[in-house]
Amino acid sequence: MFAAVGRFVVRHPIWVIVAWVAAAVGVIGFAPTLTATTDEASFLPSHYESIRAAEVQQQAFPRAATPAAIIVFERRDGAALTDADAAKVVAIGQALTDRHFPDIIAITPTPPSPNRLIQIIAVEMTPQRGPADQAQPDAVKALRAALQDQVANTDLKAGITGTAAQNLDAQDSGDRANAIIGIATIGLIIILLLIIFRSPIIALLPVIVIGLVSQIATGLIAWANQAFDLKTDSSVSAMLIVVLFGVGTDYILFLMFRFRERLRLGEDPKTAMVSAVARAGEAIASAAGAVIIAFLALTLSSLGLFKSLGPALAIAVATTLVAGLTLIPAVVSLLGTKVFWPSNAWRREPRGARFAAIGRSLARRPSLYAAVSGAGLVVLAVFALGFHPNFDLSSGSTSTESESNVWSKELLRGLPAGATEPSNVFLRSDTGSPLPTDQLGAYRDALAKVPGVGQVGQPTLSPDGKVADFQVTLANTPQSSAALHTVKGPLRSTAHSAAPDGTTAFVGGITAVFVDIQAAVNRDYAVVFPVAAVLIMVILGLLLRSVVAPWYLMLSVGLGFAATLGATVLIFQHGLGEPGLIFILPVIMYLFVVALGTDYNILMIARLREEAREGRSPRDAASMAIRHAGPTVAAAGLILAGTFASLMLAGNSTLTQMGFAISAGIVIVAFVMSLFLTPAITALLGHVAWWPGHADVAADSDREAPIEPHGRQSP
Repeated sequence: MFAAVGRFVVRHPIWVIVAWVAAAVGVIGFAPTLTATTDEASFLPSHYESIRAAEVQQQAFPRAATPAAIIVFERRDGAALTDADAAKVVAIGQALTDRHFPDIIAITPTPPSPNRLIQIIAVEMTPQRGPADQAQPDAVKALRAALQDQVANTDLKAGITGTAAQNLDAQDSGDRANAIIGIATIGLIIILLLIIFRSPIIALLPVIVIGLVSQIATGLIAWANQAFDLKTDSSVSAMLIVVLFGVGTDYILFLMFRFRERLRLGEDPKTAMVSAVARAGEAIASAAGAVIIAFLALTLSSLGLFKSLGPALAIAVATTLVAGLTLIPAVVSLLGTKVFWPSNAWRREPRGARFAAIGRSLARRPSLYAAVSGAGLVVLAVFALGFHPNFDLSSGSTSTESESNVWSKELLRGLPAGATEPSNVFLRSDTGSPLPTDQLGAYRDALAKVPGVGQVGQPTLSPDGKVADFQVTLANTPQSSAALHTVKGPLRSTAHSAAPDGTTAFVGGITAVFVDIQAAVNRDYAVVFPVAAVLIMVILGLLLRSVVAPWYLMLSVGLGFAATLGATVLIFQHGLGEPGLIFILPVIMYLFVVALGTDYNILMIARLREEAREGRSPRDAASMAIRHAGPTVAAAGLILAGTFASLMLAGNSTLTQMGFAISAGIVIVAFVMSLFLTPAITALLGHVAWWPGHADVAADSDREAPIEPHGRQSP
């Protein structure tokens, strides 16, 4: 099949290129814009309590709203606010109200905090009408500009925080991050390819081709989101950049190394390209298939975040796969050996001394290589047991110097940590009659006694008296582990058990959303991980015609995943003292490390099988596989790890953790697992590794000459 694809592309390269360009023009012209959201609640199914609480709030208090923004004031000298300062804050609030900013419903000053170190103005805005709605961000921009004029030449300083401000700062941070990541990714790819091939044409080829492919992939993802009502997290745009360029460059490398190898065997350029597609196509397609299936397994998630992330990345990889098997061969078949200009190194077989030496050493002592590499991974994996999740996507998506983050911390000088985003307990009558008001005071007292609760406001009754809203300010920041423990345990337990007869209580708010996300993620770990692993094993079994090999390949990749998580915990939690890692990190790591790690395993073991079919012993086959496939794995792993490491330049904790974890995982699976552990285990198992298909034994029909472009066999 892949030989037929190669022949078609080599015969009609112009038409293939024209078809891709036409597809790009059509998609760019007609596809909707890809939008993103940082609203964690939008990712949860409706049966979770936090979502049911939001529905109760919407029905009973349709006009009530948690302030979208909070203006925080304090004295420039850090002293307590005077009565004149407090009066000035009220005057500023009135002045801002008189400006009649669009989409701002109310601007409400409050008294100074009990210690008088800060004072706030709550700002209510029109609700977001969708991920692309810029009303709230625009309102925050206008407020920030006007606020600085108001505090100029006074003893006060002020800044704006809250959900709307965090979303605005996350957008700005995301735009800067995408630009930085794009430049760093493209620059790294160009530099590394120049070093590897010494050709500016090959160095620029992935940039130009994948730049075209990325437009098509982004449009297809936007269409899929629109068709299936999927919501995309704000970090997806940055991840798409590195997935498209990183994975795309990997597949181009797989193909170009094979193309160069066939040229050195004496084939003409067109025949060499057909041979390269025929021989590398199966490994590339299988590797991409493993990645796509792993991503699509996320559709089994109960979280909208993962449901949309999986298809988005699967579409990106599928588009890159098709381009790798059609567009790249078409371009290279037109250029021929000029693609390597000005270098002539493609004519000479490199000595490959380093990888040849590694291969010979491993062939002599496979047990030692398996034991040392396996033990190193196990040691790192132990640290994974200390993983703590962090559920704050909003502040994690902005830099620590952003205005919303800075003034969120300043707010803590005078108010409980949960004041920025208080929780709510809704008490609803189930009898159809108004709530017993004489019992609401006792219920409030019960909530106030819950450990971890800072204060509980007086109940607000709905117009019909059937629902009461108790605003609960937690003693800890809403996204902290302590706050999650409070809501998940004693607050929900007390709210439910202390509810008067004939009523039902619902605990809502952002912390309750985090609690429910944690429950959903734990459920997804138990479903998505095993399904993805089984499906990848099926692909490996079909590719290798073996039952044994897929098992130890997946176990080694799983060990690589655990080692990667352990290394990330070691660096960020123990080394940098961060309270936790972003909660989606294990799923993202699992998919990238397992799926992409399988890529390198497939490339290595496919070459090992090829060498075994030439009649070599298991140890000699492992040695030759490392010699020939080792440079490809090393180059591809270095480029892919580098592209994901560029996420660390984004300046926010979410992408920094993702960048480190994925790049570290790729280094582990490429340079430890694929180069050492997999060949060593395969060499030790020998013929048993290929049971029952015995794919290491070549049939006479397998020993064929290079494939000609028109299907003829070379003499």
